[in-house]
Amino acid sequence: MDKKISDNDRERKTYSIRELCKEFGTTTRTLRFYEDKGILFPTRRGTSRIYSPRDRARLSLALQGKRIGLRLEKIAELLNLYDLKGGKIKQIEEAILIFKAQIKALEQQKIDLEETINDLITHTKRVEDELEIIRQTETNTKGEVK
Repeated sequence: MDKKISDNDRERKTYSIRELCKEFGTTTRTLRFYEDKGILFPTRRGTSRIYSPRDRARLSLALQGKRIGLRLEKIAELLNLYDLKGGKIKQIEEAILIFKAQIKALEQQKIDLEETINDLITHTKRVEDELEIIRQTETNTKGEVK
């Protein structure tokens, strides 16, 4: 029979650096870097870092933020809004603004990439045509009697 985990037990759960690295597919160096950047706040037990459920949630959000191209400073700023009075609403409002700005930037990058791809296709065709002309010229030249 499975033992039900109470909210208090769940809240008291802590994580080692190895557990979080394994769960999120990241490195210990990344977690230490995020700690230096003010994203994670583990407690210390001797030389070991002990991460709280809050740290785990912040890590998850930070990795999602990195995946969509946000800078770590912006991620930390956004996460830290939660702790202010009325922070949850302020955090969500700020997240919406940041996400919309990121969407706009990514859409422009997409346009730029499509233009670059089209330019490369055009240049590739031009160079292929030039190569074909050179090959035909060389073939014709070799066939001539000197």
